[in-house]
Amino acid sequence: MTMLTKWATTAVWVLSWILVNPCEAKYSLGVRDSLMIAHSFHNHPSFGPAGGMHGATYTCDVEFICDALNPGTNWVLDIGMASEVLAKVLSKYNLKNLDEIFGDELTTTEFMARRIHEDICSRLGKVFRGDLCVKLWESHKAWASYTGAIGSD
Repeated sequence: MTMLTKWATTAVWVLSWILVNPCEAKYSLGVRDSLMIAHSFHNHPSFGPAGGMHGATYTCDVEFICDALNPGTNWVLDIGMASEVLAKVLSKYNLKNLDEIFGDELTTTEFMARRIHEDICSRLGKVFRGDLCVKLWESHKAWASYTGAIGSD
């Protein structure tokens, strides 16, 4: 196989992949807040020393993603509303012991990202339609996230 044939074969494959998997353009709006919690993993052996009671400070990034801007305002969502809703949702957990809220549930960062997602959906599901990504940062090096649809037809 000549170099030109290899290049042509590769080019055909890339173009066919692009046609089958087009890059869909999206708009997004992000807001950020933080919360401090206490919790344990109920001495589950998989968590080592973190199995006992400890504290965590999370940075919470929320991203609202949609296909088109709101035609009346030319925005994804009112940034003030998004910030207020995030603050209100996080206030349910801020400075709280999650063991007292969720009982025996293992309140991992992934679990909390999903709960925050659900809480935001319950408040904005009639106002915003698209995808919502909640990312909880445990540190500048580690995070967990949950992404899912928000809004109804």
